[in-house]
Amino acid sequence: MSTINYLTDIAILLVAAVIAVPLFQTMRMGAVPGFVVAGMIVGPFGLELIGNVEEVGQLAELGVVLLLFIIGIELKPARLWMMRRLLFGLGTLQFLCTSVALVR
Repeated sequence: MSTINYLTDIAILLVAAVIAVPLFQTMRMGAVPGFVVAGMIVGPFGLELIGNVEEVGQLAELGVVLLLFIIGIELKPARLWMMRRLLFGLGTLQFLCTSVALVR
């Protein structure tokens, strides 16, 4: 795949995000659902505007890592400590339910 096609795919994703994210924020849903819906619309199961899904997928994985990093920076340990029972209880329950579902 040429560099021009790769840059075109990135530009399509950026335009979709610029349209979807403010729309979702006006509906008080946040930016993350806007990014997800924008990706679904232009992706291989939507309008199929992205040419090489594998290469763009690697860029998306980097975006997820950076998003998790930003969330980690903003997270306060005191707040986590206050929510420890809820987090560990529901986290353990989610882990067990997912494990049971995957084993079957």
